[in-house]
Amino acid sequence: MATQPHLLVDEGDVNDIAIVPGDPGRVQRIADHCDDPVEVSSNREYTVVNTTYEGVDLTICSTGIGGPSTAIALEELANVGVETFLRVGTTGALQTGIEIGDMIVATGAAKAEGTTKRYESPEIPAVPDYDALSALVDAAEARDEDVHVGPIVSDDAFYNETEDYVAAWNDAGLLAVEMEAATLFSLARRRGLRAGAICTADGNLIEGTQKGAGGEEELPEKAKNNVARAIRITLDAATELA
Repeated sequence: MATQPHLLVDEGDVNDIAIVPGDPGRVQRIADHCDDPVEVSSNREYTVVNTTYEGVDLTICSTGIGGPSTAIALEELANVGVETFLRVGTTGALQTGIEIGDMIVATGAAKAEGTTKRYESPEIPAVPDYDALSALVDAAEARDEDVHVGPIVSDDAFYNETEDYVAAWNDAGLLAVEMEAATLFSLARRRGLRAGAICTADGNLIEGTQKGAGGEEELPEKAKNNVARAIRITLDAATELA
């Protein structure tokens, strides 16, 4: 197998389980919870680090923003041997009462994006692998953490999430909106791989609270703190899936 053109990795360079945040800056934050991190590659929006957590070898790889870059990351990681993908990221809440900093484990993602449409019809559901979903919920319960569990929506147009869209998603009972899960779930399913996602609310579109601007500083303090809690849950889930 040739070197993957975007991640710049070869077969044998990565581990079976990958933690996949969107933000390249969050790769190091996840690695800080682990042992012996080693950077494998860094190119464009993709930073790849190998590390170990509680004796389990893991790969951390950023996916960038949105479905297209997430698809590239998943396809190339799968090409070189990754079998399990756990997304840990941030999301905008869509239901009253979901507070900034609350964590959401997705049971499915509505496809309000364009990437999955190039792979399959919109009627085919974007759902996580059951084992990955269960591992995230179990890991949260083991840490005595409260998480919301339910469907979310993945959307391409961050600056065109109009009141009509938000109201429709709210009426449908969707818990939150982000930009990557539908692609991750759909492509993993098509390849017979495992994928799950946990995200921390950095705002609530129904209640009119939004994230700020500028890297990690875009996150309110409570969300910033709870991202660390979501990271620990994700790492625990990875050990359960190993």
